[in-house]
Amino acid sequence: MNLAAFFPRMKVNREKILFKKKKTKLAETILKEEDISLDFSRARGSILFLGRYSLPEVLQVLRKKNFIKEAQKRKLWPLVFQVDSSDFPLQRFQIFYRSAKPENLVVDLKIREGFFSFTPPLSLKLKMKRYRFLFLEWLTLQNPRLDFTNKDLPLPGQKHPGLKLSRKVMDLFVYVARLIQADGIMAFPAYFHNAILFSRYFKFINPVKEAEVRTIRKTAVSVPIKQLAWMVHWGCLRYEDGRLYEWLSSEQLYPLNKELKRYFLSHEYRQKVKEAEAKYAFSIDWDCFWQKMERGEWRES
Repeated sequence: MNLAAFFPRMKVNREKILFKKKKTKLAETILKEEDISLDFSRARGSILFLGRYSLPEVLQVLRKKNFIKEAQKRKLWPLVFQVDSSDFPLQRFQIFYRSAKPENLVVDLKIREGFFSFTPPLSLKLKMKRYRFLFLEWLTLQNPRLDFTNKDLPLPGQKHPGLKLSRKVMDLFVYVARLIQADGIMAFPAYFHNAILFSRYFKFINPVKEAEVRTIRKTAVSVPIKQLAWMVHWGCLRYEDGRLYEWLSSEQLYPLNKELKRYFLSHEYRQKVKEAEAKYAFSIDWDCFWQKMERGEWRES
């Protein structure tokens, strides 16, 4: 992501602590101590998550938000937690099943806190010139104990079925963003299907990009999201004039700041989305899609 550089972390009001004031031991927080493995071997820079919180504190949040409970339901236990801060302020937080091996990966999160400046393409003027966001640079959620069958179609880039915890994970990110008093959560979806999945909570800063994604979804309203994802990935989606549609990512935002919320709720933003939707038209090249499906090209991606 070509985004503004991270600024030194701001002090947090001591009343805005992550948990109860009374400290708890890790063994009290997450079942038994032997069930948890903490790996700081690759951590340089700050070993604190977002430069603020210890890994035991992060684990307590995961417990509070029921991630640990959901992992146990899926028989993903014990868990190994690994933090890599070698590119701080960008941090990589990974969760593995049993051992820290690539084939056991459950969660792969690249996250950072930083500032972002933008001038909205509207006459609406924002009071602040830059905002502090929680940036989600990469996120993988998968169940390494499961594999896709011949009847299952994975999403592009997907190696194992997902955890079906997107709502709970989103709730967790919002919780953390509020704790650090961020103005919002910023995502930069690498795949088209990520933009669709994020759109339940996020909106594109650019109303024209918002209209583009909405129009594609409306065009393929009866098409399963997994098929639509491959149509875009394989170049089987076309503009009205026959040109191939290519996914180009853009900033998607979940606003927490009142001013940013007003931006997305403004009449002008909604009007620009509506006007852009009227100009977009897409069609699906079904021959392209079914030929690639019959050849099983999704297995090669």
